[in-house]
Amino acid sequence: MNTTIPVEHSDPINASILAISEDLIAGFQRRPFHLIAEQSGVPLATVIERIRAMVEAGVVRRVRQTLLSTKLAHGALVAWKIPEEKLNAAFDFMAKEDPFSGHVVIRSTDSVVSGSSYRLWTTLKVPVGESLDFHATVLLGLTGATEYLLMPANGVFALGVGHVRRKTLEPGDKADEPATMMTTAAVDLTDEEWNVLLAMKEELALDEIVENPWQKRAEIAKVSLDRFCEVAETLNAKKVIGRFSTFLEHVKPSASGERVTRFNGLFHWAVPKGREIEAGGEVGRHFCMTHAYWREGGSQFGNVNIMGVMHGTEKPRVLEHKAAIDQHLAAVGIPISYTNVFWGGRSEIKPSEISPKIYAEWHAQQIEKKAAMH
Repeated sequence: MNTTIPVEHSDPINASILAISEDLIAGFQRRPFHLIAEQSGVPLATVIERIRAMVEAGVVRRVRQTLLSTKLAHGALVAWKIPEEKLNAAFDFMAKEDPFSGHVVIRSTDSVVSGSSYRLWTTLKVPVGESLDFHATVLLGLTGATEYLLMPANGVFALGVGHVRRKTLEPGDKADEPATMMTTAAVDLTDEEWNVLLAMKEELALDEIVENPWQKRAEIAKVSLDRFCEVAETLNAKKVIGRFSTFLEHVKPSASGERVTRFNGLFHWAVPKGREIEAGGEVGRHFCMTHAYWREGGSQFGNVNIMGVMHGTEKPRVLEHKAAIDQHLAAVGIPISYTNVFWGGRSEIKPSEISPKIYAEWHAQQIEKKAAMH
């Protein structure tokens, strides 16, 4: 590794690149690194050199084309009740052994409230046609959890990361208009589209962080580069492609001890039934929110129906952002009957697998393992 290239996210050139590359390259782009260079004002060769160096140093966790998997798989946020002595082992299983669990986070609350006994939170995806309940029940048996609550997204109001871009935000900074709700209806893909999609979605290896990152992926998909890009653009039109993104390691400190964020708060709000789309739009327009959803938490969570995530380096600052959103909801006449913050502790973030083939193989393996034990 070249030790003379600055790799911290706070280096001015790296910060310029990351402010664009974290979450502003939307959809499928034939030449994503060219676009990052154009929008950041940093020369292309420098963009490629710096991103590679940050990946090698572990400052950037992965570089990949994200998918809007709400359109490709059934998904839910899952809260798990697990005996305290089994919590870390269950975390390890979800993070390492279950490819369908994405974000795996141990959360806590500042006081004992509705739902604070649900310590493990995961995102779960299963291929269209499969059952979230079935998969969660299998995980229940494998981890020693005693209960789970599935909270699928009825709508999505914010979905982006951009930690570097968000560092300078003031509480209450928001868009001129409320966020528009994205739906989660599934789409059908052809075999060729699945083939290109599965080749495209894996994170880029170091030698793929080059001017044309899709050449190798076209070879994997066994199509020409032109055909690969054409199919990818069709997928884009079907709204199943997210953003091209460099994901910062935002939980663990870098080699020199720098952290991108220190706290992540999962915010809960209960708003009157029938006003979820309006309230979600008002929450989602706040730039601090990396995620904002309409999800039903039920009686276990004070009948919460709007949830969102915010990251920050100082806990009081995260709470200031939350207070600004609460004040804004009150100002626009949306009453809140319950609100809370679930703080993230130990966490592991990985893309959820959505391949129907891998799903079938994983469940077959679990049955084999079970049979071998008896």
